[in-house]
Amino acid sequence: MNNTSAAEAQRAETAGERTGGCPCGRIRFITRPPAVFRHTCACCHCQKPGGTPVMWWVGFEKATRTGEGGGPAWYETFEGQAKRGFCPTCGCRLAAIDSDVTEIGINATALDDTSAPDLVPIHMSFRHNAGHWLPPVPGTEHSTAG
Repeated sequence: MNNTSAAEAQRAETAGERTGGCPCGRIRFITRPPAVFRHTCACCHCQKPGGTPVMWWVGFEKATRTGEGGGPAWYETFEGQAKRGFCPTCGCRLAAIDSDVTEIGINATALDDTSAPDLVPIHMSFRHNAGHWLPPVPGTEHSTAG
């Protein structure tokens, strides 16, 4: 994530860009549409650290840091293939970078507003790993992408 000023963050909200961050406020960011590869993921690296049967991810061309709080810490989840970014203060899962994808994955729940229709998941990664009691996301395509 690149760094920008607080004034740029305020302008982003009126320019159709999306803002987000972690609960403690250390990390804040802006993303720019379009949202791509909107999906839920049930891989073990989303389930265990996320404390949930699935995580909700949305790809963006880039995410730009705002404010003075610094960037996420990164943990390599699939060696040489993927890493996940989290806040080193509160532990919130914020981002994912996969080696075979040019976009940055943003944990959709880290966005300030998740109501936009272009954030609705249309894929479900690692569906076979999801809780057997959890119904699949309606109308999603299966993917093994992490």
